[in-house]
Amino acid sequence: MKNIKLQSWWTPYVVAVSFLALGSIAKAQERSEKQLRIICFGAHPDDAEYKSGGTAALWAQAGHAVKLVSVTNGDIGHWQMAGGPLAKRRTAESTEVAKRLGVSYEVLDIHDGELEPTLEYRKKITRLIRQWRADIVISHRPWDYHPDHRYVGILVQDAAYMVAVPFFCPDVEPLENNPLFLYSSDRFQKPYPFKADIAVAIDSVFEKKVDALLALESQTFEGGATGSQQQMDAAPPANQPELRRAWLRERWERRNSDEADRYRSTLEKWYGPDRAKEIKYAEAFEICEYGRQPEPEEIRRLFPMSN
Repeated sequence: MKNIKLQSWWTPYVVAVSFLALGSIAKAQERSEKQLRIICFGAHPDDAEYKSGGTAALWAQAGHAVKLVSVTNGDIGHWQMAGGPLAKRRTAESTEVAKRLGVSYEVLDIHDGELEPTLEYRKKITRLIRQWRADIVISHRPWDYHPDHRYVGILVQDAAYMVAVPFFCPDVEPLENNPLFLYSSDRFQKPYPFKADIAVAIDSVFEKKVDALLALESQTFEGGATGSQQQMDAAPPANQPELRRAWLRERWERRNSDEADRYRSTLEKWYGPDRAKEIKYAEAFEICEYGRQPEPEEIRRLFPMSN
């Protein structure tokens, strides 16, 4: 009888502890299954697509919400046309890229070549990150050949802490947690070279990325800001779509395979040596020290490493 009474006395507590344990498991599962929200900033209508398009497609396929943002409207990014007509054209091109990748897109009404790291623009970037409720934020590094690229990096860095400060831009609810801020890859060496903390295999979406980038005709086939009639004539014409695709694919095969080869050791870290050997195409990212500093387990949860 004593044993029975003792068991009965403990029963409510055992049940309570069990429910608490189940609740903890459910919360952990909810966190692991939570829809991620990613926002990628590029200086012009093509930058975010070029740097993060494959990873964005992987996130989108996994059911996560991705938004690409061009901080300027690209209105001087062509050797033959400019102004409002070019801005409209490039917005339409990048919107089509986003549609093909399965993500959202926004182009800000800031003139190409005229971006500055001002308080006004810091607030604009902060609001965009908050409105998207971002878990991950990607941008250029603040060291780059183009001033717009550099200043996007600075503006996003400057927002890294402010997104969680309630009385900065109080018209938009602050984020509860500082997101993971990342830099997309580049080859600039000063003040220090890009460090690939994360590398993502994009083999499964490489063809999708190529098909998406076909929409960027003003940049891919016409040469963009520093192109020429000679350069434009050297590309396959619009009435030969198969040749055009092959021409563009060859360029991106070279670019993303170089990224995989350059950061093979990082791929090995995340995929293991055997699988890393087989990866042909990759995109790489560096963790900014101003945002959240994730443990390896969280990085695996945040990135589509298993695809």
